[in-house]
Amino acid sequence: MSLLLAFALAALSSPGAVVVKPIANMYSAPTEDADVVSQAICGVSVVVEEDKGEWVKVRTPDDYSGWMPLASLRRYKPGERNYAASGSIVQVASLFANVYHEDSVTKHQPMLVLPFEARLEVVPGPESNVGRWIEVRLPDERTAWIQRGDIDPHPKPLTVAQATEFSKRFLGLAYLWGGTSTFGFDCSGFTQMLVRQRGIVMPRDADLQAAWQGVLPVKPNKLRAGDLLFFGGSPQKITHTGMYIGRGEFINDTTHDHPGVQISSLKDPYWAKLLVACRRLK
Repeated sequence: MSLLLAFALAALSSPGAVVVKPIANMYSAPTEDADVVSQAICGVSVVVEEDKGEWVKVRTPDDYSGWMPLASLRRYKPGERNYAASGSIVQVASLFANVYHEDSVTKHQPMLVLPFEARLEVVPGPESNVGRWIEVRLPDERTAWIQRGDIDPHPKPLTVAQATEFSKRFLGLAYLWGGTSTFGFDCSGFTQMLVRQRGIVMPRDADLQAAWQGVLPVKPNKLRAGDLLFFGGSPQKITHTGMYIGRGEFINDTTHDHPGVQISSLKDPYWAKLLVACRRLK
């Protein structure tokens, strides 16, 4: 069973909510003093697993659990459909997109700055879809305006070649532990996002990705662009991941050398001694 199907089935019988913040941290415990284990971006629907005061334990569509402040969410009403699950939907295609009160960039400051991949519901009606502006309904039920140049109304899965070239758009973005958005990725969050652009949802953490049933082992001398690389002290202690882009190079989000998304070489002794597994998507 795929991760998305399993999540959808669970959501049918579990209380749900939608993320209303541009990016919402998920913590290992119900306190901001705990470590951040992951994030969810605006418009993502989550299953609520547990309540504890002003905190809820949630599960995201990639089957990852963590604690989130209630203020980051809007709970669905009984019988309410999930946000951005049907109807006219657009997805943020820019690395960052400003959302405004009205169809003007000068009258007021942006209401929100949304990351790449945030999905938004389009307000029905021809008057909401004129010129360079599109009116949208935000997950918190407010209406807003976004520029057409910042969105993709029909995102399609990328080929391996397209995904390899696409990955370079993110060069220089900051490294952020637990990060899953263009506000900051960690290594596995970045690789997971690149795989998602090919229409595949895979596990969140690097060690789970390497052990996932959706990949096959590949020998290092048989690598092809789009293959996934895993690094660590041993195959049982994987701590880092990246995507191979050809010619002995891979793209990854790392704190090594200079923090951020960068292209690294497998000939670099630092990476050569840490490479413990190579995988190809089935």
